[in-house]
Amino acid sequence: MGEQPTMSEVVIYTDGACSGNPGPGGWAAVILDGVARRELTGSDPKTTNQRMELLAAIRSLQALGEEPRRVTLYSDSAYLVNCFRDRWYERWEQNGWVNAKKQPVQNRDLWEELLRLARRHRVTFRKIKGHGSNELNNRADALARGALPPGAR
Repeated sequence: MGEQPTMSEVVIYTDGACSGNPGPGGWAAVILDGVARRELTGSDPKTTNQRMELLAAIRSLQALGEEPRRVTLYSDSAYLVNCFRDRWYERWEQNGWVNAKKQPVQNRDLWEELLRLARRHRVTFRKIKGHGSNELNNRADALARGALPPGAR
């Protein structure tokens, strides 16, 4: 058997922001890919903080392209990290995207896209304290707030 190609490693810091919830929102990602560093941002005029947190992860993984990568993704969103840590998505998929309270899973559209991308890559989701001492997490936070639509900052 031939050798498996080694997956290159990427580190990503993501964050979402919302002015009101719902309200105008922004998201951001700082991607460290070898020696290269990229920053991505975007916004939505009417959204929620949870959607912005998920969208930051989605857009950052999309930016990696089709080649599978080994990714460590840092987020201060317990909603995002706990889903993967505790494998909530497995129950959601098995139950037809209904949660433990027998309610439709919120943000299903984004969860399905994030799962598709996470399955392409080998992603480890790590919880990081928001507004702490991590420079790159603070940068993602500042970028997300800066991405808020004009008038919402």
